[in-house]
Amino acid sequence: MNHFSKQPYFLLALMGLTLTACGGSGDDSGAPTTPTVSYPSYTDVIALGGDTTTFDASNSGHGFSTPSLNLTEDELALHLEGDANFEASFTTAPNSEHPELDGLGPVFNNADCNSCHQRDGRNSTPFLAADQTRVKLDSSAGIFLRISKAADHPCTVGSADNQYCAPIKVPDFGDQLFHRGVLKARADWQDNAFVGQADVYLSYERHDVTYADGVVVSLKKPIFEVENPYDAPGETKQSTNVTSNLLQDDVLMGWRNGMPVFGLGLLEAIPEASILANVDAEDSNNDGISGRANWVFDAVKAQQGDENPVSLGRFGWKANTPSVRVQSLGALRGDIGITNPLFPDESVVGTSLHDSYLTRTGFIDTGEDANGEPEASAAFSDSVVFYAETLAVPARRNVDDSDVREGARLFEQLNCSGCHTPSFVTKTSGDIGGLPMSDSLKGQTIYPFSDMLLHDMGEGLADGRPDFLADGNEWRTRPLWGIGLTQTVNPQAGFLHDGRATTLEEAILWHGGEAQQSTDDFMALSQDERNQVIVFLRSL
Repeated sequence: MNHFSKQPYFLLALMGLTLTACGGSGDDSGAPTTPTVSYPSYTDVIALGGDTTTFDASNSGHGFSTPSLNLTEDELALHLEGDANFEASFTTAPNSEHPELDGLGPVFNNADCNSCHQRDGRNSTPFLAADQTRVKLDSSAGIFLRISKAADHPCTVGSADNQYCAPIKVPDFGDQLFHRGVLKARADWQDNAFVGQADVYLSYERHDVTYADGVVVSLKKPIFEVENPYDAPGETKQSTNVTSNLLQDDVLMGWRNGMPVFGLGLLEAIPEASILANVDAEDSNNDGISGRANWVFDAVKAQQGDENPVSLGRFGWKANTPSVRVQSLGALRGDIGITNPLFPDESVVGTSLHDSYLTRTGFIDTGEDANGEPEASAAFSDSVVFYAETLAVPARRNVDDSDVREGARLFEQLNCSGCHTPSFVTKTSGDIGGLPMSDSLKGQTIYPFSDMLLHDMGEGLADGRPDFLADGNEWRTRPLWGIGLTQTVNPQAGFLHDGRATTLEEAILWHGGEAQQSTDDFMALSQDERNQVIVFLRSL
């Protein structure tokens, strides 16, 4: 795709024409050449979300929390209902005063959606005090660990027989580690009250990157340590005899940060064919970039009886979920422990921890309400999903600034757009998440700056953990829209899948693999040019 348009320096051109008109010998062999600079076609774009764009987000701590501007009156009411439910904090069952809010856990990562998506953006990055070497994840942590068993061989073709290449669950634990629990979640609750499946500790290792001009940037990488698992209390990886299922050498773990939730309906409304048009798994054009699609299990299709419940992965750090509905309700059941119509069983159902918990507490919290229904009703679930589908994309800022414009040119020159595809047009009809899509999402020209595909980002960012067809080095291209407001919305937010990058510059320097050439070229720029790339990103 050609992202360029011509922008001549009109003043110099006009001076040249004036001199010619005033006469002279007619010999123009010594006349200066009119310089021309090519800028990408998206340089002047402001409305990144089409008609859904909000223009009131600048310098606002709630810049990601505006409803799409083109919702109907009824849709706005549903959106606002979902907003309230997104903020709801759940409690341990039973809660006789607010039974609609009970059912938390029994193990979980957070008690509400907002804790991982603060003000609809990213969560806060855990920081260590000067006298700390590591910090234990607690109720303030928006980061958690995905877990799975290493496969005997890579899964490349999904089928019902191999669970469509889904991550292999850790026996008696699952595929996500829950570091928090309700009071009696564990059998040893007197010693480990409010502890989940295990304790998780975070520390950082650091190294410096030095530009050719001598500027030094310090990078940090989060390191996790898992201790005190419920199936072997007090045990660590350093124990003489490791017995816990969780601490075995073939258990894979990877950090995951919460992501912004605005603009998601628009991303789901991108036609599948438009995304697949950018697939280049074999790098046939030899540009070093080989985007791949992730095909994943679709719980909505499975519930509808589809014989092949597989869809294109669009969401999650490894494109491991197909829709806002699966992503939202999967997190409601997983991160918080609230069952719902799409996921009616607890995520830890059938584990020793869950069976023991039910027995010890007299089956108080079975994952069902008094009527035998899931803990979150269909109305509650639908409103939360619609809320996430219809949050407005913030408009760009400072598009006329000369440094922003130069940054756009350099962004293209560095081939950042090779993965961060600037633009798509959403479909004009059809469903999303198994339901008819809102008219507000239809036919919109949007600028997410993402191809929605998987890319090998190198060993530096790798977590070594496959997820459906994504391998341990691959990550989905993160949309860049709104990224300039990230730390306005939450000053403690970080970038990348584990929050390791405090600044956008650090995030760029972590790019390896298919992006290594772009990173090298970025490092070869002057300091002024590097700053121009950053101010362009901040304009998004």
